[in-house]
Parts: sequence; structure tokens; C-alpha cells
Amino acid sequence: MKAFLILEDGTVYEGTSIGVEGSVVSEIVFNTSMTGYLEVLTDPSYAGQAVAMTYPLIGNYGITPDMESGRAWAKGYIVKELSETPSNFRCEGTVQEFLKEQGISGIAGVDTRALTKRLREKGTMNGMITTDSDFVLDEILSEIREYEVGDVVSEVTCDRRHILDAESPFWIWGRRKASRSRCKSAAARWRFFRREHPRRRFWGAARTESCFPTARETRRAAGRLYGRSKGYMRAASLSLLYAWGISLWRWQTGQEPISLSTGIEEETIRSGI
Repeated sequence: MKAFLILEDGTVYEGTSIGVEGSVVSEIVFNTSMTGYLEVLTDPSYAGQAVAMTYPLIGNYGITPDMESGRAWAKGYIVKELSETPSNFRCEGTVQEFLKEQGISGIAGVDTRALTKRLREKGTMNGMITTDSDFVLDEILSEIREYEVGDVVSEVTCDRRHILDAESPFWIWGRRKASRSRCKSAAARWRFFRREHPRRRFWGAARTESCFPTARETRRAAGRLYGRSKGYMRAASLSLLYAWGISLWRWQTGQEPISLSTGIEEETIRSGI
């Protein structure tokens, strides 16, 4: 089925529909990643936007468990060429199937690099992805230009607190990357919660346990270490002061200097110098 991408400046791109049928208006942005298209689709920062992938071939390894969140947030997807036969041992489906499951409109066959160049020169623009071939350009341009992303933060933020512990699949990669010399335990727990602000709501994350110490944890550890070693430091300081006093007294009274044996030759030095 044919699909069309219409920008607010009147530019129209024709391609093939790869998602759900219908029309969707959104802000058009681009992403230059060569891989990670699934992470882009599921990244909450793309809520209210349609993403154009500059890399020409998308979907060659299909859909894998590597998701940034539990669902897709992008409103539209724009690619040059979409692979219909992905190959990967972790593949769980195709991008086309994923877009339809998530209710996302998409278009393939667009020169995404030319689109990116236009966006770079003229700035981010609104646009519409539609499968309606009978659209009237003059009528829909006003609708496209009036679109605003709006308060998508309240949409993507969590509605309750979530705790991810070390056994969560989300942290398997992080546990493997953790340095054994720096963490006694590979446990890592994050607490995600909803924060309130007089003007906006946003995501919050607080680490409760971590492989790598924070600055606060480092200061606490240094304080404990200093407290334990305070007695040893005091004893060492007194010993050095006593040795310096004895050496100064021997030098002032003109007694024989201390002889130190290096194992190779006998070297005589004057104490305190």
C-alpha cells in the first residue's frame, strides 16, 4: 500500500506503508545510528515524534529483547529500505509486525538522507504520515503546522514505583560488564519513581545498591578507613618525632654519627640532614 510523508513546508515524499493504516501528525526528527533501531523505537525520549533513520537498511536482525522500555513510544517510523527476512538467533519477529502490534504508522522507500539534509537546513519540522492518497495538500498543511508535541513527559513517566534487582534481565549486561576488582557483589538495584514538579513531571531514578561506589559512598568509606587507621597514624607520627628528636640531640652534642650499612659499602651520614 502506498504511503505519503508530508512536511509542513509542503514537501511530499511517496513510499510504501510499513505500519498501521491511517494518518498521524508528529514532529519529524532523524537518527543516524547504524544499529539499535529497536532501542530508538522504544526510547521514551521519542514520544510524540516520527523518527527517520538515515542508515539505508533497517531491520536486518529483526526484533530482539533489546528494548529501552516495555513498549514503543515513537508515533511514526521512516526508513529507506526495510528488511523483510531478518536473520538473527535472537529474532522474535519483523519490524513490520512490531510496528503493527504497537500501532505505529511507518513509511519505507523515502530518501532519508535527503530528508535529513532538509531537516538540518530548515530545522525540525512537523509532518504527517498517511495512507490516504486522496489528501488535499492545502487543507492538511494547516493541521500539520498547528501540531505541538505537548506534555509527553507525563505520558511516558511511570505510574508506580518499580524496583529492578540483580536478577532482572535488564541488568544482565551491566553485571557482566562490572569489574570484579571494584565490586564485591554484582547486585545492582534501581528504584524508578514518579516525581512531581510545580510545572512538569519527569522520571526519577535512585540507585539503592550498586557495583560501583558513588561519591558519597567513597567519602563514607574514606571516613571509616581514616577512623580505623587513626591510632596507627598517631603511633607512626610519634615514632617519627621521637627518631627525629634523638637524631637532633646526637647532632647537637657532637656524638658519633649513625652508620648505615647498604650491603655494598659502609656509608656514614650525619643524622638529621
